[in-house]
Amino acid sequence: MSIVDATELWLDAHYDDLIAWRRHIHAHPELGRQEFATTQFVAAQLADAGLNPKVLPGGTGLTCDFGPEHGPRIALRADMDALPMAERTGASYASVVPNLSHACGHDAHTAILLGAALALASEPELPVGVRLIFQAAEELMPGGAIDAIAAGALMGVSRIFALHCDPRLAVGKVAVRPGPITSAADQIEVTLQSHGGHTSRPHLTGDLVYGLGTLITGVPGVLSRRIDPRNSTVMVWGAVNAGVAPNAIPQSGTLAGTIRTASRETWLTLESIVSEIVSSLLAPLGIEHSVQYRRGVPPVVNEEISTRILTHAIEAIGSDVLCDTRQSGGGEDFSWYLEEVPGAMARLGVWTGRGPQLDLHQPTFDLDERSMPVGVRVLTNIVDQAAAF
Repeated sequence: MSIVDATELWLDAHYDDLIAWRRHIHAHPELGRQEFATTQFVAAQLADAGLNPKVLPGGTGLTCDFGPEHGPRIALRADMDALPMAERTGASYASVVPNLSHACGHDAHTAILLGAALALASEPELPVGVRLIFQAAEELMPGGAIDAIAAGALMGVSRIFALHCDPRLAVGKVAVRPGPITSAADQIEVTLQSHGGHTSRPHLTGDLVYGLGTLITGVPGVLSRRIDPRNSTVMVWGAVNAGVAPNAIPQSGTLAGTIRTASRETWLTLESIVSEIVSSLLAPLGIEHSVQYRRGVPPVVNEEISTRILTHAIEAIGSDVLCDTRQSGGGEDFSWYLEEVPGAMARLGVWTGRGPQLDLHQPTFDLDERSMPVGVRVLTNIVDQAAAF
């Protein structure tokens, strides 16, 4: 029996299970590096199917190998963590945990990989070995991909693949592109300090609020003149805090924001450039400062051959499934795996095709569950196609 036939038979028999797994995980979200129950739930399903899952150190995340022991082995990855935000979908399976929700589709990613694993396990003769990576803490920085790699999740792996929900694509569509598909994403926090004083005498102290304003407009502006605009580098401040009284210059204040770039080469230079700009802008004002620059993730850069494998896997579902996509400004720690081995990620359409296209990380985000069998087919087809490369 072919992998395609085995997958269809499995989906015919277990579609309801696939949906039930996703809804169970959705209703019981867990934050990054706290996915103990989710890890045990996945491990139990795999063990019941006769597989041998291995929980990663720390008790969250797991790997599972099956298929031929000799020859190439490819990895299929899903992330399991939720977000610290309340859910407002009104769904019957909505989160039962206050202020936690699966607003990024990781519940579906996990259930889809679990379904693909059991469909593949029903086929006794796979063309390549398979490693499942159910990863913790994708939403955190540093993310759980680094933990998984440190635990040996990529040892013996020749390629790695993943899917991510895309609410801008209609259900039944899957998008992929060679090269960068996400962006690098870093965080910056600048703390300013001065002696403070009366607003009638700003010349006697460092005017800290004026310094914050200078950075708010100056850093993104100067950065745009230091970085090639073709690299799509964007800096946006998300938080500013200083002072409580209108007639008092405060002694401290903070700015926090994100910096994103489509270019890996630019990403490697951003910390030093931004620190230099901050220092230069504040130098005339006599304000002390410190910069905490947190490097997040590099861009996900789809490797050429892996993209071809993924493209063929999508095309095998039907002639109208594959579509193109643009590079996103969002970050994804799947990129850390691609720093070690070649691989590719695709976007899975989850929009119903009617009504508003809700974005990820919104409290009202939900997905069309008809997308889940499509995701299972893509992942199992990857295993089928990988043997040809």
